[in-house]
Amino acid sequence: MRVGILSLIHESNTFSHTPTTLDLFRRDGILTGEAVAGHFRGGFHEISGFLEGLDDAGIDAVPLFYASTPPSGRITQDTCDALIEMMFTQLTGAGPLDGLLVAPHGANAGEGADYHDLDGCWLTRLRGEVGPDLPIICTIDPHANLSRRMVEACDATIAYRTNPHLDQKQRGLEAAVLMARTLRGEIRPVQAAAFPPVAIGIERQDTSSPPCRPLYEKADAWLEKTGVLSNSVVLGFPYADVPEMGSAFIAVTDGDANLARRIADDLAGHLVAHRDEFVGEFIPIPEAVDAALESEGPVCLLDMGDNVGGGSAADGTLIAHEVLRHGEVKTFLCLFDPGSVERAVTAGVGARLTLDLGGKTDDRHGPPIRTEVRVQGIHKGRFTESAVRHGGKTLFNMGQTAVVTTDSGLTVSLTSLRTVPVSLGMMTSIGLYPADFHVLIAKGVHAPTAAYAPVSKRLIRVDTPGATTADMRRFDFKYRRRPLYPFEE
Repeated sequence: MRVGILSLIHESNTFSHTPTTLDLFRRDGILTGEAVAGHFRGGFHEISGFLEGLDDAGIDAVPLFYASTPPSGRITQDTCDALIEMMFTQLTGAGPLDGLLVAPHGANAGEGADYHDLDGCWLTRLRGEVGPDLPIICTIDPHANLSRRMVEACDATIAYRTNPHLDQKQRGLEAAVLMARTLRGEIRPVQAAAFPPVAIGIERQDTSSPPCRPLYEKADAWLEKTGVLSNSVVLGFPYADVPEMGSAFIAVTDGDANLARRIADDLAGHLVAHRDEFVGEFIPIPEAVDAALESEGPVCLLDMGDNVGGGSAADGTLIAHEVLRHGEVKTFLCLFDPGSVERAVTAGVGARLTLDLGGKTDDRHGPPIRTEVRVQGIHKGRFTESAVRHGGKTLFNMGQTAVVTTDSGLTVSLTSLRTVPVSLGMMTSIGLYPADFHVLIAKGVHAPTAAYAPVSKRLIRVDTPGATTADMRRFDFKYRRRPLYPFEE
């Protein structure tokens, strides 16, 4: 038996000013054929799980297409056209297939009405191409904005169960096992989804803590019932102005559509009943910095408004400005600032010069920090992560990176590429160590915690403005569904 593998992954922040182009996908990875297997085999991604699970079942994996780039703005229409054309060209040349394992993100959003729900668009076309009987089993990020088209196109849909996302490979293995059992005729997956009128605030999306933990415990209890194959909590991605924005629940059963509906509705009912617990806690910048300075260090301040993993600018300065106001504090900050990198490289290691650090992408994440710096080091910016981290990546590329220091205790890693802070390799690969700082500023909400929590005495999520501000009620939505809590009571 032969099972094809397709994946198109992007988290599209429609409030970001940075459009997502084909060049970004080409830079970060468009792979076809065996190059897909070569990249993911032995890793921690769901595609790694697909490959390993199919191998264990004695099924031939037929990797066809993979494309991904870090979160940024809406995907341009030309890019959507090009990616879908590449994908279906690979499918056409694949020969006969017995099934398909697919990995969209679930929050892919493109320009033009057809592509607002890009995942639903290509999955619907895929179902039309292969017909109604070929099994399609799908994995998604829990930060998906699930659409009915996505559900209708697939036989089973499985979302990661952790945030930060540490179980991607496990979910890929789960999907491969479901595929093998389906092809052997042991099960007949059917699924149902529920779409409660509730959007979950990003600050409340920690799956290991309340209010999420009781919701997942309820979902886990349903898995013990005979005939239940899988269920998923879809937390939603609040930074996309699309009709699907919000939470959802999926249940997959062995041929029992009514049971799948009961489970999805039961989980949705729990969220509606506890909706006020999912709004979030918003700690202002001055209060957060005061708390950090009063605590034993290192303290990690999570910059929620400049959340790189949510598509933000990665050059926000607001927390750093507040820390600097307090005088000399040993502080680490990473900023995407190719212009400053170039100037530091030209000056050379040991040189002193005045730079405007960060604050260049837009006017929403703070002004540049104008200060005299000493160039401490120049690095290639590539490193490998051996532990399981959010996103399942093992190879990282920050682009050419310059480390600069100020007389006030601020150390800044200036990168040429936007990098999500999910690995301590962002520091250790350039000769910096968390224990040497009192304040660590990480641009994220939950994604950095697997790496930063073990080295920090305290984590504080900071209510900063920006393209990923934690209070989604600050955004001007045009397309979201209505009513939707907490926008409407």
